[in-house]
Amino acid sequence: MKLAISSQGDNLEASVDPRFGRASNFIMFDLETQDFEVIENKQNLNLPQGAGIQAGKTIVDNGADVLITGNCGPKAFNVLSTAGVKVYTGAKGTIKETINHFNDGKLQLADSPNVEGHWV
Repeated sequence: MKLAISSQGDNLEASVDPRFGRASNFIMFDLETQDFEVIENKQNLNLPQGAGIQAGKTIVDNGADVLITGNCGPKAFNVLSTAGVKVYTGAKGTIKETINHFNDGKLQLADSPNVEGHWV
């Protein structure tokens, strides 16, 4: 299973970014191999609109099964859920802590977006 986690940095000690569409990076973590890859999101940081949609496509294109983030708006949520990506919101702490919380079943699966569009 491949996790995508919105991140403020480029390693497992970085903090989870509460923003999905305008996150600095995404950490793509493979639960089976324990390997990770950093996907930069700088192309979406300054978009006037559509950052969540584009970030959602990035997650789907990189083969994630799960997205873990702080917040996810309606358009991004739609892109992800339509592609079969499960979304977990409300994540806090480091990437490593978040992976442990996921493995321990401590994260809540979202059934809808938890913020309005254009949330900053």
